[in-house]
Amino acid sequence: MQLWQHFLTRLGLEPRAAADASLLRSLRDLAACEQRPPEEVIAGLLNQTLQERQAAESNWKRWQMLTPREQQIAALVCLNHTSRQIAALLVISPETVKTHVGNLLRKFGLCTRQELRQALAGWDFSAWEQPPRSS
Repeated sequence: MQLWQHFLTRLGLEPRAAADASLLRSLRDLAACEQRPPEEVIAGLLNQTLQERQAAESNWKRWQMLTPREQQIAALVCLNHTSRQIAALLVISPETVKTHVGNLLRKFGLCTRQELRQALAGWDFSAWEQPPRSS
């Protein structure tokens, strides 16, 4: 048994079932396309997945450290709202929005709104699409 097959077996992915066989075919095809051994492809995929998970956990911890207003503004930024749109939705000044955006970017260690969108890509911000108006 090759190393990569042993690795898949340890993960419970033995090539017995059709889905497992399909996974193995995909792995072999990817390895052939990249002209690398399958175990090297597995190691690369595993490393990438672990890095993505660590980044997601780090971003979640940072999110929890934001104030509720910063979370709201971050969500609206990720929903592609401009500062003026956010200001109008939240009934605050565009300068206040810019201050909050600067603070949350600093807390995430980012420089641009686009980097924030990329860092939080895949998060569900639908609850913030129509934020409640202040009473």
